[in-house]
Amino acid sequence: MSVQIERNTRETQISLTFELCGEGKLEAKTGLPFFDHMLSAFALHGGMDIAGSVKGDLEVDAHHTIEDFGIVLGTAFRRAAEENAPLARYGSALVPMDEALCSAVVDISMRPYLVYQVETPDAAVGNIESQLFEEFFRAFAVQAGLTLHLKCEYGKNTHHIIEALFKACGRALCAAKQPAEQLLSTKGTL
Repeated sequence: MSVQIERNTRETQISLTFELCGEGKLEAKTGLPFFDHMLSAFALHGGMDIAGSVKGDLEVDAHHTIEDFGIVLGTAFRRAAEENAPLARYGSALVPMDEALCSAVVDISMRPYLVYQVETPDAAVGNIESQLFEEFFRAFAVQAGLTLHLKCEYGKNTHHIIEALFKACGRALCAAKQPAEQLLSTKGTL
């Protein structure tokens, strides 16, 4: 079952359709080709479908578009996860991309937290400030209710580091969203 989310602000207008267990397709353009490339890798490795329209104030910079897309995507993920519960809950992945090696560990816990241990050699990649990817992952994790740990073990190429992060996150979520026989919590609730 797909989830539909809209967010309209003075800075962005985002309409999103999200499928938790999809074919791994991205059918949305953010106006930021490198970000679209990362979202495509995220969707493919996560087995999730993401479609919709995105309009942001890119004449200012990429910040609002990237952060707000994370907010909307995280909200969609949370609603879909709730509808598909119980889930395996935990997932992890270690992804190499040429000289870079990145890991993602996730808990669909409804206790949002982001640990982002990533150093990039370049201040920007694809005309996007490298620091904005942390903003995306934070917005996504908070709205999705995820405990998410992202780490770059090593790497020299900023493109490779960021792409390995998106792929690792997608793969960790793919494992965590698998159906479970029961709610995996000793509390009886998340």
